[in-house]
Amino acid sequence: MNVNMKNLAVWALIITMFLVMLQVSSTSMKSANAPTELTYSEMVEKAKSGGIAEAQIDSDGGKITGTTSDNSKFTVNAPRFESEKTQELFEQNNIAYDYEEVKQTSTLAAVLINVLPLLLIVGVSILIFRSMQGGGRGGAMSFGKSRAKMLTENTKRVTFENVAGVEAAKEDLKEVVEFLEDPSRFTRLGARIPTGALLVGPPGTGKTLLARAVAGEAGVPFFTISGSDFVEMFVGVGASRVRDMFADARKNAPCIIFIDEIDAVGRHRGVGTSGGHEEREQTLNQLLVEMDGFEGDEGIIIIAATNRPDVLDKALLRPGRFDRQIEVPYPDISGREKILEVHMKGKPIAAELDVKYIARGTPGFSGADLMNLVNEAALLSARRNKLKITMREFEDARDKVMMGAERRTLAMTDEEKEMTAYHEAGHAIVGLNMKGSLPIHKATIIPRGRALGMVQYMPERDQISQSREEMVARMAMAMGGRAAEELHFGYDKVTSGASSDIEQVTRIATAMVTEWGLSDAIGPIAYKDTDSQSFHPGIGRGSAISPETAKLIESEIKRFVTEAHETAVKVLKKKKKDWVALAEALLEYETLSGDEISVLLSDGIKPKRPDGAKGSKPAVSAVPTTKKKPLGGAQPEG
Repeated sequence: MNVNMKNLAVWALIITMFLVMLQVSSTSMKSANAPTELTYSEMVEKAKSGGIAEAQIDSDGGKITGTTSDNSKFTVNAPRFESEKTQELFEQNNIAYDYEEVKQTSTLAAVLINVLPLLLIVGVSILIFRSMQGGGRGGAMSFGKSRAKMLTENTKRVTFENVAGVEAAKEDLKEVVEFLEDPSRFTRLGARIPTGALLVGPPGTGKTLLARAVAGEAGVPFFTISGSDFVEMFVGVGASRVRDMFADARKNAPCIIFIDEIDAVGRHRGVGTSGGHEEREQTLNQLLVEMDGFEGDEGIIIIAATNRPDVLDKALLRPGRFDRQIEVPYPDISGREKILEVHMKGKPIAAELDVKYIARGTPGFSGADLMNLVNEAALLSARRNKLKITMREFEDARDKVMMGAERRTLAMTDEEKEMTAYHEAGHAIVGLNMKGSLPIHKATIIPRGRALGMVQYMPERDQISQSREEMVARMAMAMGGRAAEELHFGYDKVTSGASSDIEQVTRIATAMVTEWGLSDAIGPIAYKDTDSQSFHPGIGRGSAISPETAKLIESEIKRFVTEAHETAVKVLKKKKKDWVALAEALLEYETLSGDEISVLLSDGIKPKRPDGAKGSKPAVSAVPTTKKKPLGGAQPEG
């Protein structure tokens, strides 16, 4: 039953209940004012004693109504053969009487009036009950029905042209498309096409879009369902839904079944108190059985997606089920460029906008991140009443997405602004004078999110790994803010603003010592606890670490952090003139681009702004790099 019919049935039920209540109320009121019923003999006595004022006799003589001397109503069921005697009685006692014509009521109308409300109630109840029993897939009683939604070519079609940045995954899936288009091409040679493909990758990289593109390329129906839709509180419901889903798929073969977030139902079995009788495990068992039951010529392929393949049951990943695991990673620089072009298609983009430059400044961005970036830039352009989207909107959108909106209304004292300016200038000066550091994109003291200011860097390329020199430079840059506060304001005036910088430096130093083997004192030995993602003596792998080794690890981490701080102090003392000049310029202009900083430090020329306006955007604009990554890309120094 569709939504309109359901709404109509509900309204019919409400109106019927109202009519029933109205009828009951009317009946009760009538009963309260009903006339007194007398016997014929009682009426005769009242008539003789002068107790009746007037009367009406039905034309058939079968009923007498009237009013007594005390103005109360009465009614009498009189025998018809006494009609003449009744007239004589009224005439002898001077009682005014009259004849009243009997109104003939249709039997059918009487039946309808009394029965119709009951019929409406019963009919509406039947309709609702049938809907709950399975008239619709979403009914309250349709526990065992599959909740998979089927998308066909009539739905918005997605092909590989709509998917960019994951070329390797597309190549792996083209074989699936070829099989769905012509299964006999493979089966006649005795080949067995993989039953399922597992898409593995971080959130937002386009796993669902890839699965839809496979169906769109092959032109086959596409069933989509989430892993959580199988699991219910009632035992056996999930398994029933699995059976129903595969039954629907066989009716529409060749087709694709896409299970999103399969880890919700495919986790390791035997982990829990209820053993094999757990509802989730029964559902998983049924899924495994159905996948085994596929024949090679059925033309049904399962594609599942997850970002946690480590928690999946091994039986799901064995050959014959999810035969292939296809990695869907974050896109590289060329992939990001293609994704941006896909999302920019149809939008009014300024001619001077450089898509390659935006892609260069967004390492670690997923396809969903880039789509959000383009959308935010379009929204900003609309708010500014622009006809086209420019580079400035992309930069502002990037800062907003990663760091939050500008907090220009934040009440900061002059001392706090000065502290922020010297802090950020310290980051920039150390970064400019460290070998292996990234080029500066811009520096700003405009608060965003939780940061009061930041220095952003622009990588030349996507970094897959980092050298010792680059790590040392990153740690020194991060400690530049803390060192600047100590040198300019004194030891007792140092603030908590460097907390995130200290955390970043400690994380890098810990990885250098316990993971990457970059400490001469420790050597190339891994001490990281893979379960807790940190170094803890006595836990996991750390259980074999002696107290002496743990103490040595801690001292090496401290040495790396201390040396980074000392390096930052030396650079700032040596370049004090540049550092102070940059801080004063930030206090005056609030935001400086990388080119403006270079000109200021090399030639001493301040940027030219309209009317000397503070906080104007940099003359050269690009999307900065602020994505946090363990080994690739740069981070903002706040």
